[in-house]
Amino acid sequence: MAILVLVDILLIILAFFSAAFVRLGYAEASHVLFNEHNFLILLTAFVSIVLFSSHLMEVYDLDKNVRKREIFVNMLLASVSSFALLMIINHLAADLYVGRGILLISLLLVVVYQFCWHSVYMTGMHNSRFSKRVLVLGTGPLAARIGEMASSNKRNYTLAGYALCGNSELPTVATEPAALVIPHDMVIGNSCDLLATAQRSLVDAIVVALSEKRGIFPIREVLDCKLNGMYVLDAPTFYEIVNGKLMLESINPSWFIYSSGFHRTSIFNMCKRVIDILLSTMGLILTLPFFPLIALAIKFDSPGPVFFSQLRVGCKEKPFMLYKFRTMCSDAEAQTGAVWAAKNDSRVTRLGKFLRNSRIDELPQLFNVLRGDMSFVGPRPERPEFVEKLKEVIPYYSKRHFIKPGLTGWAQVKYSYGSTIEDAIEKLRYDLYYIKNICPFLDTLIFLETIKVVLFGRGAR
Repeated sequence: MAILVLVDILLIILAFFSAAFVRLGYAEASHVLFNEHNFLILLTAFVSIVLFSSHLMEVYDLDKNVRKREIFVNMLLASVSSFALLMIINHLAADLYVGRGILLISLLLVVVYQFCWHSVYMTGMHNSRFSKRVLVLGTGPLAARIGEMASSNKRNYTLAGYALCGNSELPTVATEPAALVIPHDMVIGNSCDLLATAQRSLVDAIVVALSEKRGIFPIREVLDCKLNGMYVLDAPTFYEIVNGKLMLESINPSWFIYSSGFHRTSIFNMCKRVIDILLSTMGLILTLPFFPLIALAIKFDSPGPVFFSQLRVGCKEKPFMLYKFRTMCSDAEAQTGAVWAAKNDSRVTRLGKFLRNSRIDELPQLFNVLRGDMSFVGPRPERPEFVEKLKEVIPYYSKRHFIKPGLTGWAQVKYSYGSTIEDAIEKLRYDLYYIKNICPFLDTLIFLETIKVVLFGRGAR
């Protein structure tokens, strides 16, 4: 998707210049634009707002934008949203003023340019000639799962077939028809002639999907494929690329040790902390005036304290006190003890339901971020009672505590609220993916996705 956004940035800049030249003429536009001392700030603001609006209206959600009509409608909505935000900036910042005529023309041109480019991009992505052809090494249950992912992800991958690896995974049609895991006609070769099979089928990548590699892994044959320019991936890595989460059931400690990722430099940590301080300070300045109103509403709605504090597990499993606006009845767990919140939870007050859906109840956690207990982005902090229970039944659960917990996280924007062991496992897949691939780009993506979650009220309980 990076190439899609990069070209969009160039097209947005082109649309802005085109609109200025159409509206003012070449000579006047050149004089007005290039002689402005804040021209670069103005152009950066325009590009940023259009990209933000495009993301907000799911222009870059390739799974939803499968038809040209959907692409066009989302782009129109993004253009309307951009115009509204730019007009607000025009009124608040006189130095960044842009005439309405230029704004309207530039945003219309953005829609035209974007629509043409995205249509070409989507046509190319749906064409199997532009997707990577994948050969799965193995014919067992793990191989079948990988093959299913490659087949369903037609935008990026095409399944070329399966290759047998030794006699242990050979499906015996004559004697055990029930043992077939994959369609027999999809077996296109054997590990003994892996390179010839891959070249014959025009394979780009080989995914090693063997439940047991000892004694049967064809090292020389796979190496030949690697040296002939083919990608070689193991099943967990392919799963991670396709799904944006980790395949916990097929990962062992050595995978964590030797895989790329899980690396954070001191400079990155320092920059992340500075951004946390700036964002939390800005957030508190903007929201503190509303705290008294929220407090009054909570007091009128139900008896009890305004704020709710609860012990949570932080970085390196160090406990800290997390703060929220109270959304449940006072002493909600007096009889039951620590329990997960459920859908339509009877303990949640009338106002509490609104505070949770709008995420307003999370605002006091800005103090936790400012104090350093939490970061803006990271795995959500869990209660000690639940952590001890989950560590007993879920492998690698404690590994999510190697970074600071976050106000929002990859699991929060990719998965709905969880209240079971199965939900905790699924969210751990996303949390460990974030820890492995942590970077400024991923943090920015999560931040933008969180805005969508808040605006559209997704996943709250």
